[in-house]
Amino acid sequence: IEAARLCGLHMLASARAITGSLDDVGFLKLFGMVNATPDFRDHALVLEGCSKLLVEVLGERGQHARSAVGMANLPLNFAVEVDGIFEIE
Repeated sequence: IEAARLCGLHMLASARAITGSLDDVGFLKLFGMVNATPDFRDHALVLEGCSKLLVEVLGERGQHARSAVGMANLPLNFAVEVDGIFEIE
């Protein structure tokens, strides 16, 4: 959950670096990949770390659709990888 939250912080930092501010940024969709064993079933719960952060920071503009899947491994043995689609109003 904390790794997903960190992914969210990085996405917010990237959006702010591009736009200069988060005032006109809204998130549309997240796709999260969780490094997990075959019996792990709580991928969506892990991604809540990122989703909750976006709503905490952006309010309603942070609301988004989301998909979460498990992966046998991720690059550099990362715990979570999150892909985000955001809009600039």
